[in-house]
Amino acid sequence: MSWKDTYQKWNEFQGLDQTLRAELDSLAGNDKELEDAFYTPMEFGTAGMRGVLGVGINRMNIYTVRQATEGLARFMDQLDAVTRQRGVAISYDSRHGSREFAYDSARVLGAHGIPTYIFESLRPTPELSFTIRHLNTYAGIMVTASHNPKQYNGYKIYGEDGAQMPPKESDLITKYIRSVDDLFMIKLADQEELLTNNLMTIIGDEVDRAYLDHVKTVTIDHDLVAQEGKQMKLIFTPLHGTGAKIGSQALREAGFEEFTMVPEQAQPDGDFSTVAKPNPEDPAAFDMAIALGKKEGADLLIAIDPDADRLGAAVRQPNGDYQLLTGNQIAALLLDYILAAKQRQNTLPANAAVVKSIVSSEFATAIADHYGAKMINVLTGFKFIAEQIKEYEQTQNHTFEFGFEESFGYLIKPFVRDKDAVQSTVMLAEVAAYYKHQGMNLYDGLQALFSKYGYFAEKTISHVLAGVEGPAKIAAIMADFRANAPAAFAGVAVAAVEDFASGEKKYADGHVEMMTLPKANVLKYLLADGSWIAVRPSGTEPKIKFYIGAQDNTAAGVHAKRQSFEKAITEFLNK
Repeated sequence: MSWKDTYQKWNEFQGLDQTLRAELDSLAGNDKELEDAFYTPMEFGTAGMRGVLGVGINRMNIYTVRQATEGLARFMDQLDAVTRQRGVAISYDSRHGSREFAYDSARVLGAHGIPTYIFESLRPTPELSFTIRHLNTYAGIMVTASHNPKQYNGYKIYGEDGAQMPPKESDLITKYIRSVDDLFMIKLADQEELLTNNLMTIIGDEVDRAYLDHVKTVTIDHDLVAQEGKQMKLIFTPLHGTGAKIGSQALREAGFEEFTMVPEQAQPDGDFSTVAKPNPEDPAAFDMAIALGKKEGADLLIAIDPDADRLGAAVRQPNGDYQLLTGNQIAALLLDYILAAKQRQNTLPANAAVVKSIVSSEFATAIADHYGAKMINVLTGFKFIAEQIKEYEQTQNHTFEFGFEESFGYLIKPFVRDKDAVQSTVMLAEVAAYYKHQGMNLYDGLQALFSKYGYFAEKTISHVLAGVEGPAKIAAIMADFRANAPAAFAGVAVAAVEDFASGEKKYADGHVEMMTLPKANVLKYLLADGSWIAVRPSGTEPKIKFYIGAQDNTAAGVHAKRQSFEKAITEFLNK
C-alpha cells in the first residue's frame, strides 16, 4: 500500500480522534508532510519506538500505541496461562498524550484478559523497571520519550527481569505488531469493567515505598552523609518531569536536607516551558539551576531528565562559576568513589565488575584497573548492561558494582535494570559530601582524578538526518566509512578498526581477530596514542553519531587532540 493509499484510509475514517482529524485536515495538499507521516510505520526495535506526536502511521498517536500494545498482547497470548496472568506493569511520564497512551495500553491488554498494574500518576522509568521485578509481572510498558523535545513521545517494552525486552522477544513482538491490519479496529476493554474484574490494578504509594527502601541501600558511608549531608547545599531540578516527588524524597531520606528544587521546573509540564530541550546533556537546561545555585552558594547542581533515567551535573569552580560535567566525568567520579569507599570498608569483592558501553570513556577503565575490578564493554543500550547483570547472578563469576553509558545514564545497584537517575542523584550527593569533608568540591575531585589516572576528553557529535531520505543518507555515510576507512585522524595513526557489523577487528599490519560481541552497525577506530573514534546510527532517532575519546598526559594536550579529531571528522564528511 502506498503512502497515498494509507493517507486516504485515515482520511476516510469517520471515527478519527478529533485532534488528529484537525491536524490531518490542516495537512491537506502538503504532500511532503503527508508522505513523511504515512510512508512507513514507526520503527519498533529493542528500544521500542519513539517519534514526533501527530497523525499518521509514522507518528506517535493513540492508534500507533494501540497497535504496539496489540502486538504485545498477541505475543503474550501464545504464553502459558500462568505466565500471562502475571500481567504487565505500566508507567508514563509528563509528556503530552502519555497518560492516555498508558491507559489505552491497559485497555488493549485487558481486552485480551491480560492483567495490568498501572500507576495512578506519572512515575520514573527506573521505578517501572523496579516494579516489574517487585510485582513479578511478565512485562512492562513505559510511555516516554526520555530527554527529547516536547514534540516527541515514545513507548518502551520491558521484559520480566526489568530490562528492556531482549532482541528475540522484541523481534517476535514486532511481527505481531505488523500483523495488525487495521489500527482503527483494535479492541479496547472498558476501564471500569477491568477494575471491577481485577484486570486493572491502580498502583502508587506502596510501590513508591518499596522502591525508596531499596534506594536507601545505595548509600555507602552513612556516617559521612550524616555529618556532611545536613549542611551541603545542593540544587536539584527534575526538568518538569517524573523525578520531583521520588527524587526529592530519596535525597531527604538519604540525609541531604539542604537541597533546593528549582521551583519553576518542579511541576510536570508537557511543554517543558522553561527549557528548549529537557535534556541534562544540554547546557541551557541548567540555566535556572545555575542562577539559583549562585544565589544560594550551592556546591552541586543536579538535573535529571523527564523520565528520571539520565542525570547531569554542574559543579562550582573556584571563581564561583559552574562547570558542567560530561557523562563520562560523572561516571568517573561515581566509580572511583564507589570502589574506594568499598575498599576502605573491606566490602569490595575480589570478582568486582564494572560494565560500560563501547562508546564510553576509557577513563573508567583506568579507574577499574586501579582497584582490581574487571571492566566489561558491551554494545550501546542499557539492556546489554542488564544482560551482564543477569549473567553474573546466574554464574556468580562477577559481582556487579557499577554500570554506565556516556549519554548520562548510570546504575549503582541492580534492583533496577535500566539507568536510574534517582539512585545516581543520591550517590553523586554522597560523592560531593566526601570531597566536601576534605575541603574540596567535585571540580577539585575531578582534577585529582585526572592527575592520578591521566587526562581524558570526549565529545559526541550528532548529525540529524530526518525525513524520507534520512535513513538512506545515514546508510551512505556508514558505507563510505567502511569503503574508505581513514588510516589516521588528525595525524594520529589508526592502530585497529573494530567493525561490529562484521565482527572483525582489523589491525594496521593486516591481521584480523574475531570479536565476541553481538553484531551491530558500529565502527570504532582505535588510535596509536590510546585515543579512539566511533561512528554509529542512533537506535531511536534519525541521527548518525560520532564519538571522540581523546587521551593525553596533560589537560592542554587532551583538549587539543579532541578538537583536532572533531575537525578531522568534519573534513571527512565534507570531502
